[in-house]
Amino acid sequence: MTARVIPVVRAEAPRLAHAPDATSLAGLVPGTDTRGRPLRDLRISVTDRCNFRCSYCMPREAFGPDHPFLPHADLLSFEEIARLAGIFVARGVRKLRLTGGEPLMRRHLENLVALLSPLRTPDGAPVDLAITTNGSLLTRKAEVLAAAGLRRVTVSLDALEPGRFRALSDSNIRVEDVLAGIDAAAAAGLGPVKVNVVVRGGVNDDQILPIARHFRGSGHIVRFIEYMDVGTTNGWRADEVVTGRRILDTIGEAYPLEPLPGNAVGEVARRWRYVDGAGEIGVITSISQTFCGDCNRARLSPEGGLYLCLFAEQGHDLRALLRDGADDARIAAAVDAIWRARTDAYSEQRAALAPSRSQRRIEMSYIGG
Repeated sequence: MTARVIPVVRAEAPRLAHAPDATSLAGLVPGTDTRGRPLRDLRISVTDRCNFRCSYCMPREAFGPDHPFLPHADLLSFEEIARLAGIFVARGVRKLRLTGGEPLMRRHLENLVALLSPLRTPDGAPVDLAITTNGSLLTRKAEVLAAAGLRRVTVSLDALEPGRFRALSDSNIRVEDVLAGIDAAAAAGLGPVKVNVVVRGGVNDDQILPIARHFRGSGHIVRFIEYMDVGTTNGWRADEVVTGRRILDTIGEAYPLEPLPGNAVGEVARRWRYVDGAGEIGVITSISQTFCGDCNRARLSPEGGLYLCLFAEQGHDLRALLRDGADDARIAAAVDAIWRARTDAYSEQRAALAPSRSQRRIEMSYIGG
């Protein structure tokens, strides 16, 4: 039941390995992977398109006007996404996060949210439904998303200084528009908003303290992320990584911090709060302090590929099962077989793999962060 591996070609729409035909596993309880990790979190990328060209994700030189984005017919329909999501939830997934690209560029995304929000885990709890966005379209979409059943929003924001923001996003969007989107999300009941900041040394590390200061006391939670070697187009260099420890020291010198316990197993952010009670922050340390050991996340690409790691080289084709008429039991069995065979632990193995690893890793803009 081993899926055939087909490496992803960066310049083309990624090709997928066939999902295993594993109907014999139908009816088994959800399993763990080879390291005992259960599947609890599914990230669903709804589009590979974005209106930003951030250099660590979609640098313009690689994603220019001639880039072959996926045609609409290749994308999973909302009904197909909802069907797969229901199968994953039945297999133990508790969190669904819509990503991209920029997910709000997928037209009428609120219709998908309305299909997903009624889902319940096997114990009857509502699924934790969230979205990660660059925030540029939130002012016009926050209310309809909340009305459709969205619960939480995470906004990417790498600088507050207007000129720096435009340079980093390589777009015509103003930082004021993103801040207004955060306000709109909070007003629609989607708070506390999480604000993700990818920190690069010599690029935006001077924005750490201004961003922390801006959101102190706002009720929102800023999460500072170490710059990661996702994909093959961002020119990642180890000397541009600003460690979580350095980020904490930078903030802590101005505003003393103390650690908080994690909310759940598999949570990627290490939590800290301001000693004076002005809120909390998080740091995500994929480079300096890895968290592969309890990673419980999988990712679904816009055209139905199941990826088991942010640093994956290939995925497993679930769309073929959907469109070939497979019933839910067969799809669930295939998902079980894929997950049970999972060995991924790239961040732990990074140093050993670096000299020889294939340079054909999937891009973050395709499977979400």
